[in-house]
Amino acid sequence: QLQASGGGLVQAGGSLRLSCAASGRAFSSYATGWFRQAPGKEREFVAAISRNGGSTDYADSVKGRFTISRDNAKNAVSLQMNSLKPEDTAVYYCGAVYDYYRKYYASSYIYWGQGTQVTVSS
Repeated sequence: QLQASGGGLVQAGGSLRLSCAASGRAFSSYATGWFRQAPGKEREFVAAISRNGGSTDYADSVKGRFTISRDNAKNAVSLQMNSLKPEDTAVYYCGAVYDYYRKYYASSYIYWGQGTQVTVSS
């Protein structure tokens, strides 16, 4: 039900915009988050946005560089990533969680997209 896109190869300091398209009419019933997973590491929280877009939260490592937004009319969520660093290299996943207050816990997410690779070269 979720389809992530927009990954690619970019130089350090560059930008990418990830998109997550949702199917189904219940999209606005879920908060949405982005996680990432680098090789050999666990999936980690990146950013989340509440059902109506009124609240957002970010991992400390991306605050001030990444911006999450959503358009419920289009069933879509985006992650604008600026000032990218080599340590941002990972597969990025979008997910849907019913309870916004459980946004940090990957196990709480009900739906996941397939992941999109982001590679930042130094």
